[in-house]
Amino acid sequence: MSTVEEIESAIEKLPRQELFVLTNWLSIRFGDAWDSQIEEDIRRGALADLAADAVAEYQSGKTLSLPTDEK
Repeated sequence: MSTVEEIESAIEKLPRQELFVLTNWLSIRFGDAWDSQIEEDIRRGALADLAADAVAEYQSGKTLSLPTDEK
């Protein structure tokens, strides 16, 4: 099984419980891949301009405070 079409076809045949297990695994795998991509982008400086813009907006008072759960 090597193509996306073959994998999709196999997934279609999974019983519901196995589909849930696969979905959980994919969610974790996607999260790990996303984290790795962000870390790589940071290391190569791809987010430096965005970070500088965010700091400049904060320093100029153009940001809002996040709501808190305190009542």
